[in-house]
Amino acid sequence: MEEKKFDLNSIIGFVLIFGILIWIMYQNQPSDKEIAAEKAKKELVAKQEAQAKADKTKTAVLPVAAATPGDTVQLAQLQKTLGGFAYSATLPSAKESFTTIENEKMILKIANKGGYIVEATLKEFEKFKKGSGELVELIKDNNANLNIQLQTNDNRTLNSKDLFFEPTLTKVGADQVLTMRLKAGANEFLEYKYILKPNDYLVGFDIRSQGLNKVLNSAKPLDLVWDLKTYRNEKSVAYDNRFTEIDYEYGDEKYSNVSSHGQGKEEAPEKVSYIAFKQHFFATILSTEKPFEKSKLQSDDLVKDDKIDTVFTKQFKATVPLAFSNGEVDYKMSWYFGPSDYKVLKSYDRNFQKIIPLGWGIFGWINRWVFIPLFGFLSSYIAYGIAIIIFTILIKLAMSPITYKSFLSQAKMKVLRPEITELGEKFKKDPMKKQQETMKLYNKAGVNPMAGCIPALIQLPFMYASFQFFPSAFELRQKGFLWADDLSSFDSVVKLPFNIPLYGDHISLFPILAAIAIFFYMKMTSGDQQMAAPQQEGMPDMAKMMKIMIYVSPLMMLIFFNSYGAGLSLYNFISNLITIGIMFVIKNYIVDTDKIHAQIQENKLKEPKKQSKFQKRLQEVMEQQEAAKTQNKKK
Repeated sequence: MEEKKFDLNSIIGFVLIFGILIWIMYQNQPSDKEIAAEKAKKELVAKQEAQAKADKTKTAVLPVAAATPGDTVQLAQLQKTLGGFAYSATLPSAKESFTTIENEKMILKIANKGGYIVEATLKEFEKFKKGSGELVELIKDNNANLNIQLQTNDNRTLNSKDLFFEPTLTKVGADQVLTMRLKAGANEFLEYKYILKPNDYLVGFDIRSQGLNKVLNSAKPLDLVWDLKTYRNEKSVAYDNRFTEIDYEYGDEKYSNVSSHGQGKEEAPEKVSYIAFKQHFFATILSTEKPFEKSKLQSDDLVKDDKIDTVFTKQFKATVPLAFSNGEVDYKMSWYFGPSDYKVLKSYDRNFQKIIPLGWGIFGWINRWVFIPLFGFLSSYIAYGIAIIIFTILIKLAMSPITYKSFLSQAKMKVLRPEITELGEKFKKDPMKKQQETMKLYNKAGVNPMAGCIPALIQLPFMYASFQFFPSAFELRQKGFLWADDLSSFDSVVKLPFNIPLYGDHISLFPILAAIAIFFYMKMTSGDQQMAAPQQEGMPDMAKMMKIMIYVSPLMMLIFFNSYGAGLSLYNFISNLITIGIMFVIKNYIVDTDKIHAQIQENKLKEPKKQSKFQKRLQEVMEQQEAAKTQNKKK
């Protein structure tokens, strides 16, 4: 009985697949530089805390902000401290109070002190598990700040976050307009204007000054500093943190991001049109009509151990310059508080959808023009779990002609195997001659040895695209199927009382099913029908290694996918089941080995086909090597 072995094309295919899998799993691992930077993080935090204490001491005179205009002693002291903004500190609004605006999508709470949003709650989405009753809160409990550093003409530096704004809430049609003014006089002020439209995630945000050229030094831009500690909003800490990063658009619609591991610092190269503090499934985006110059961005990883519960995942900070124009500042901007949903982000026509990691090149193209439209159509009519199954079936059926061509090529190679083996024995002592004669046999029989490998390579982009698509599919968030209560997170069926390194502290069922399907698929493809390539020198060890991989591959699936989203594991399970079915049908009902053998024998009697450029060049190289070898022997 002939021993089962892998053919060369299968080896190439599986090596490529596993190489891509390993790259996908570890592409977000921190570099040595990032690990080293993590050590400096503690020093940075300590320095920031010390600075915060110093700032608090520096602005300790602010409680007298409620002083009356007639108290000349306190006003003199206040004027010295506030550098021209003492007028604002004497207004009735100079107290810890808030203004709330809301629409169908969100609730925003803006503080008089600092004039910034201190609470941003999304009304349509819940944290962790649907039914918990806890709404997603992007901003709350001082996890965010917006501050403008005001440089006065007498060389003082003031922070807008420590000063009091006067609120005025009005309605313009259906829009709510909240004007916050930091006043230096009756007609001298710094203004924030928030414009909230009905049923919208986008909030208009304008910053302008009036009459402050007598107070502020306009020789250089004002620094606007925006920082945010991102709350964990998903079940898996590691999964949520992996996709939490700073993204930005600059120049002529160019896109980039800051490292999501350890401590990442970056200076945007030119004109930034938006900055996104993106989490796995939610985002806070600041966009501007007039681009920012030389923006400084920083990201710090706050998750020390993703095996334990955590509150915050990342600390983000952006510093952008607000340039003066004719002695005043005037910027029309907007905030986006909402889901990281490709369709929602794209609807704003501001390139916000670029923050969704769909992959580069052909991978992103497949996701944008195939996966997203197809899955969006299916999921609009049927349940999400069923939609994944039908989606997978359609993709695999579309790929079935490629699977057929690959199998047909391997079948042809298997028919030629006895003759190739004979050539190997005949030219055992002359490997170069053996290769030349083998190529001649392929050409005479009309068989292309690369035909089985190329179809497999064509399918790889679709496989990689799925690794990008499913983790980014917002539609799967908190959507259940069978035992999985959330297809965007792991489908834990057993909670372990201990943690297994690399695996985790739970057992997910869909990865187990996917691993079983992979095992049977690899066993099937290692059978006689897939045994196309002849035994060659060095191949016995490779064959043994591939036999080991039959068992290693399912193990890798169990380890790496245990904490991945259930939707991706379900896709892989169904995909392998369908592939097994398609190959069974092709093997038993479509491909006839006897007919293939007869056709090859008939081809041998015909005039050999003209060699392709690749075959011709390969043969020339071999002939040159053989000639060089002969010449060396003569010497």
